[in-house]
Amino acid sequence: MNTSATTGNIQQPSPYPLLTDRVQSTFIDSVFIVIMMFVFAAALDKISRPPDWIRIALFFGLFGIYEPVCTACGCTIGNYIKGIRVRQADNTSARINILQAFLRYIVKVGLGWLSFITIHFNADRRAIHDMVAGSVMIRV
Repeated sequence: MNTSATTGNIQQPSPYPLLTDRVQSTFIDSVFIVIMMFVFAAALDKISRPPDWIRIALFFGLFGIYEPVCTACGCTIGNYIKGIRVRQADNTSARINILQAFLRYIVKVGLGWLSFITIHFNADRRAIHDMVAGSVMIRV
């Protein structure tokens, strides 16, 4: 499969985002999560002596649930800003389901940057976590 189509002398961009787009999206999401942690911490400081479990739950909720839930429901803030989306590999018009989103996220976090090693070796620019979850990143 060609990663770009040619029309006359005009070369159409690939429907799959570059690694830089994906890294920038992840960076934007990371900044958003850190900002939200500060916001929640400031809000909890207004409450006199909130239980520690609330802080722990908010941390894990933001860190562990934000990306999979946003991915399954549409896109994360970073994906939205960069104009990329996660879709089914066999039907790029369909979103992935919540189980695929969690599986994708677990593999992505578990492998870290190593998960992106396969992006340059396949036409669809799929990372390892995309292959495991049956997903693909596309431009919109």
